[in-house]
Amino acid sequence: MANDPERFDSMLLAMAQQHEGGVKDLLKTIVGFLARKTDFFTGGKEGDWEKVVKDTFYEHAKKARDEANKIKKEKEEADKRLKDIQQRKEQERLQQDFEAASVTEITDQEAAKLQEDIEKDKKKKAELGSGDEGETVEADTPEDDDDPKEKGKLKPNSGNGCDLENYRWTQTLEEVELRVPLRQILRPRDLTVIISKRHLKVGVKGQPLIIDGELDADVKMEESTWVLQDGRNLLVNLEKVNKMNWWSRLVTTDPEISTRKINPEPSKLSDLDGETRGLVEKMMYDQRQKEMGLPTSDEQKKQDVLKKFMEQHPEMDFSKCKFN
Repeated sequence: MANDPERFDSMLLAMAQQHEGGVKDLLKTIVGFLARKTDFFTGGKEGDWEKVVKDTFYEHAKKARDEANKIKKEKEEADKRLKDIQQRKEQERLQQDFEAASVTEITDQEAAKLQEDIEKDKKKKAELGSGDEGETVEADTPEDDDDPKEKGKLKPNSGNGCDLENYRWTQTLEEVELRVPLRQILRPRDLTVIISKRHLKVGVKGQPLIIDGELDADVKMEESTWVLQDGRNLLVNLEKVNKMNWWSRLVTTDPEISTRKINPEPSKLSDLDGETRGLVEKMMYDQRQKEMGLPTSDEQKKQDVLKKFMEQHPEMDFSKCKFN
């Protein structure tokens, strides 16, 4: 107890709050006390008190600089870990979302039948769109809001999560991001953040917890992380175990959101590097072509090469040939 440097903190903090001039006025009070009530300035040899003051201030100045550098280093390391995790998750998501399309071989008769069905479908859609025969096309409608299961549920925020009084959370299918604004500048060691498989605790030490509850689903503790940004905002990233479900709430004590109204936004192509962007654009183009019953980019290239070859060799009979 005698060596505890913080044992007078509450007393000194109370004194500091009564000095409108801040630290400067507080120092004047302390030095005035030493001058009036002790022999600090007169009891030793000439220059002794100057040496004591200099040594004491330089000692604590060094501790303050070391602590500030330590906090800065911890923040940089946490930011780097968070960035690495986010980059890895983005790469995994792209690999899952954009798998190369497989090509199934079909016979000439099957190809002709397929093309005929496509043409019929296109014609039918055109007729429905023009309304020549009095038919109407009904637009997709959202789920009935009167559904008892949806009653009382909140609409998701722009990040498919919820904005609450003390924090905001958003989500993708892979992870949940929690942002907690703090009312004062703090250091990481001033916070309590405990991430368990199905439980989360978040708060400021010495104060009631901001979050203390059971999570909506399991998370991967080893891949979940947190970082303090600018001393005022706590960012927590939770890696989902089940990457096929949307969360309806962060913890079970929160109000539920309607997962039916979640509308995930696609990644911005401008955020990707050139090679990845080209690959993604090609896959998206091929996917659209497949949905319309049209050849993919690779299939179109093969058809163009075949067509050119056939034009160059009109003497050859290709009617009974099968091309992969």
